[in-house]
Amino acid sequence: MPTVSTFDMTGKKTGSIDLAEAIFGITPNKSVMHSMVVNYLANQRQGTQSALTRSEVSGGGKKPYRQKGTGRARQGSTRAVQWYHGGVAFAPKPRDYSYALPKKVRRLAMKSAFSSKVLDNEMLVLDDLKLEETKTKTIATMLSKLETGKKVLIVLPENDESIVKAARNIPGVKTALVNTLNVYDIVNCNTFIVVKDAISQIEEVYA
Repeated sequence: MPTVSTFDMTGKKTGSIDLAEAIFGITPNKSVMHSMVVNYLANQRQGTQSALTRSEVSGGGKKPYRQKGTGRARQGSTRAVQWYHGGVAFAPKPRDYSYALPKKVRRLAMKSAFSSKVLDNEMLVLDDLKLEETKTKTIATMLSKLETGKKVLIVLPENDESIVKAARNIPGVKTALVNTLNVYDIVNCNTFIVVKDAISQIEEVYA
């Protein structure tokens, strides 16, 4: 059964906590994690890129010169792709890049991401996270005491606007709820911080 250390907001180690083997102690499946990251990034694409084809570029209605006798290659329009100001061959058009992965794949990817953070010693648990005032300095000081990396993901048990607002001003720091977690954010962070009350929620969701 995997075990991680618990800390308070001052960075002091307060003990340790046992985590569910089936969620935080499996052998990470890198292939599935990669598929999930690619899926997440594809789903984030706006798909608004567009270019004009030869039929959409203005001009080019007249044949530039006669078909035969010039010694040059035959041309029907000055808006063909090889001409300056010509259209684009196979031009990209707005489309939806999103697609879905099977539920079993998504769950295995999340469990693999959790387990990889435990294996790499990049996960720590906070006993509690409460702010008396919405101050970025409080979060920054806490992260400094915990000696986190540049990219930090903080998982909260419930939405707390004061924590979200205080943390979002710090470059590289993100907050998330259990139901908004994704593999990309977990893998992309250097330090994965989970508030103690959120552990039971994660284990309940992915049990």
